Parts: sequence; structure tokens; C-alpha cells
Amino acid sequence: MKPITSAPCCSRRSLPVSAAHPAGRPFPGRRGLPGGILTLVVALGSTHALAQWGGWGGFGEGMAVTAGQAADYGYAQVIRSEGQANLSNSEAAKNWEQAKTMEIDNRAKWTDTYFDMRRTNRERRAEENGPRVTQEQAVRLAKMATPPRLDSMQLDPVTGHIEYPLVLRDPRFAANRADLDAQFAHRAATQGSIDFEDQRQIRQTVSKFIEVLRENVKEYPAGDYGRARTFLDSIAHELRFPTAG
Repeated sequence: MKPITSAPCCSRRSLPVSAAHPAGRPFPGRRGLPGGILTLVVALGSTHALAQWGGWGGFGEGMAVTAGQAADYGYAQVIRSEGQANLSNSEAAKNWEQAKTMEIDNRAKWTDTYFDMRRTNRERRAEENGPRVTQEQAVRLAKMATPPRLDSMQLDPVTGHIEYPLVLRDPRFAANRADLDAQFAHRAATQGSIDFEDQRQIRQTVSKFIEVLRENVKEYPAGDYGRARTFLDSIAHELRFPTAG
């Protein structure tokens, strides 16, 4: 068998020139090698040839040239992938923190805006309502709202006779006048010593009187109606005072 000195091409069945014996002696024939050693030699030769030609892809564009470079390239790709993953995780964490900060800021702004609106609402209402009423003003307003007391010509404290204004002398109020006259005559006879039930009945009589007057409000001039209504309010107010007053 002739020694292997050159290889016109590299294939899975041929050995490259670099695979020759280091001493320049040819390898023994195929029959003289064990099957396992021959397979290993062919595999190494094919790997070396693929590395020289740039792997399975062809001409080594962006690929490793040798097996060692391929290993280094693969390891570098793993490191680069880990670095890219770490960078992506870092960006995601940063984005999450920014979003959380924006959420907190928005909540704080919403709370401040809510209480600002409430404060503005109170201030506007206070401006519309004006200053609060003082105690002196409240007392004066209460006195103004209180109906005036009747004099002795309008309500006789001795006999209990009631001198009604012109409107209340209308025949339609005859029944109301009769009930009220009897009640105040009894009050005068007892010198004002009437019980709670008597006072309640007098107030009910006055309320019915006012209700009938209101039902006929269109029948009387405004001034006359107002004086009649004030008179009835004063009648009810007299229950607060003794008959000798």
C-alpha cells in the first residue's frame, strides 16, 4: 500500500495531508487498523476539513475556522445571551419602578386636587352665605319674627272679649270666632289658670282659623289679609302670658 501524501479534496472518505504520520511514515493499511481507530481517524479528518472550509455552511463567512474557534464562539454566544438577558431584566425593573413612581405621584395629585376642590367649595359657599349671624343679631331677628302682643282693646284681659279685625268678622269665620271666644272667656274667668289641654285646644282653634283664612286668600286685599293673619298669630302668642298682662 502506498503512503498517504496528499489529498486533492476533503471528503468523509479521504484523509487530509495534515493527518499523515508525524514522522513522515505512512499509516498502515486499512486492514491493519482496528475498526474503532479507523473510524476515529476518519471523524477527526472530516471535522478538520469542515473547520477549514467554514463548517457545513461553506466558506467560513462569520463562522469559526477551527473546532477551538467554534467552541470559543459558542461560549461567547452564551455569555452574550446572558448579558442581554441581564440587560433586559434591568430595563424591565427600571420601567416597573418608574411606573410605580408615576402611580404614587398620580395618587398624591388626585388627593391634593380632591381636598383643594372641597376647600374651594366651602369658601365659595361661605362667600354666598355671607358672614355668620351674631348672637345679638339672632336675638333681634327672633324678636322681629315674634308676633306683637295684643293691647286691652283687642283682647280684654278681664272678660276675654276679642275685638277682631274687619276681615275676620266675615260670616264665613263665625264658627271659628265662636269657639275662640268661648275658650278665651274661660281663660279670663280662671285668670289664666288653664291646663295644658286647654292650651292645646286653643292652639288647634287658631290653626283651623288660619287654615280657613288661607283658603280664602283671594277674597281679600293683601293688606287686610296680612293684618288678619298677624292678629291670629298674636292670639296664639298671648297664651305665653298671664291674663293680667
